[in-house]
Amino acid sequence: MSKTTRPSSPLTPRRRTVLGGLATSVALTGALTACGGRNASSKEGELRILVLKHSLTKPMADMAWTAALEEAAGIPIVWEEVSADWDQKKSTMLAAGDIPDLIVGTNAINDTDLATYGTLFDDLTDDLASLPNVEAMFEAKPELRALATRPDGEIYAVPGYKRFWPPTVQHQYINRQWLDTLGLEMPTTWDELFDVLIAFRDGDPTGTGAAVIPMDWSPVGTGGFGYFQSILLLGSTGLPLAGGGGQGYFLQDGTVGNFLTDERYREVVSFLARCNAEGLISGDVMTQDYSTYQSVARGPGDGVATVGFTWGWTRSDRFGPEIYEQYEAMGVLQVTAGQTEPVTWSFDQNGENFPANQVLLSATSKNKEAALQAINAFYEQDMSIQVLFGDIGPNIEKTGDNSYRVLPAADGTDPSTWKWTSSLADNGPMWIRDDIEVELPTDLQEANDEAVPLQPAIDNMDLEKDVYPGMFIKMSTEDLNAMTLVNTTLMNSTMTRFAEWVTNGGIDEQWDAYVAEVEETGVAENIATMQRYYDEYMASKS
Repeated sequence: MSKTTRPSSPLTPRRRTVLGGLATSVALTGALTACGGRNASSKEGELRILVLKHSLTKPMADMAWTAALEEAAGIPIVWEEVSADWDQKKSTMLAAGDIPDLIVGTNAINDTDLATYGTLFDDLTDDLASLPNVEAMFEAKPELRALATRPDGEIYAVPGYKRFWPPTVQHQYINRQWLDTLGLEMPTTWDELFDVLIAFRDGDPTGTGAAVIPMDWSPVGTGGFGYFQSILLLGSTGLPLAGGGGQGYFLQDGTVGNFLTDERYREVVSFLARCNAEGLISGDVMTQDYSTYQSVARGPGDGVATVGFTWGWTRSDRFGPEIYEQYEAMGVLQVTAGQTEPVTWSFDQNGENFPANQVLLSATSKNKEAALQAINAFYEQDMSIQVLFGDIGPNIEKTGDNSYRVLPAADGTDPSTWKWTSSLADNGPMWIRDDIEVELPTDLQEANDEAVPLQPAIDNMDLEKDVYPGMFIKMSTEDLNAMTLVNTTLMNSTMTRFAEWVTNGGIDEQWDAYVAEVEETGVAENIATMQRYYDEYMASKS
């Protein structure tokens, strides 16, 4: 991501925009209930679309493809653009039952939300004839129909298909130039990494005398672990992850567990605390936001790097066009040399290529026909590729009826930043068809190349027995609600401890009492529930 956003241009008078998200909706929620009734966020004759955007993304009215979307809808579109504080805004909106005509954004409304508030959204099963593109997508990719269908058969949210994303989107990097400058070998174990980080701290690898950050990772929230975080070191222990660490649940050899009470998690946190005690981890690692995390790694300028070892999407995205060539993608480290336990990594492809819950229609929309036409238009071939990569013209060259070339960034940024600046990117509804040809942007090519060192670790994983297929499993409302209650307590008990232990140490002394506390949250019941659904899912495939 880049340090700054592009300046926004004036909004067109026809495609008006309500910035700041739900300001209008929230002001009108007083007497509304989750049972529905009148809908202040739907106004006859104009289609209100709430869209969850990246903070970098320019105004919707500045994207040329939104004019075609409005033409397909047949009425003016009013965009409500949300780039921050979505969870708080969503809670207010759902509790009030005041839903705009459409909500757009990958998992903006997740399955847990639908378990409680599903009746606020229109069941699209009887409307598929009005959604020929969606119906065709379901026929081409039956797993997407399964992903969209609730336990009782309803389809409240339409997923998407991105096609091109590699097995993992999380890569591990080290500054190769610093290694060479200091005469160091590429580390292969945790102890070797520790010694390298000490050398980075003390050896003036930049030649400027400036302080450096030997290790850094992306912000860890209170709701669980995400992408590009140090929890990936669990792969060194042989514990397989899928889609990042989440709330600790994992599958290994067909058995569900939770690593938050696993000895291998204790090993990882102990190692991180050891590193932190030596000043090897960024002093801001527990407080910085994602923008800071990205910008710091791009250095102060003049070709000088700041960070030695870290995780990210691609080198060019993580470190920027000026210094990314200093870095090298690494394979998975072993805990100790010669360990017998095969290393693993995080398998992310399912969630990336099959994004869930991308667009939903209000059950009380006053513009249902227009909303259905807009949903169908999102999944049209030209529209989908523009939603993902930007407008045909400045962002994409259409080279034939079924072929496209994604163009280099026109503003000199890296291709990942350009994509997020130019369009909804991964947050937008789309169907990237398997039979079209696309010359990909360099960051996707880069991501596939940089996954090569990690491929042996992924090959150690049985994708049916070591990757929990959660997105394709639809739990009952009762089970989802019960799991959510447990997970709320679980996160309250665990995530602050992670920060405390990395920062101040103490995990070994506190471990037994901590495990007992976590067990009291009911996590064992959640594990049993997930195991039951997994077993049923696997039986249904045989």
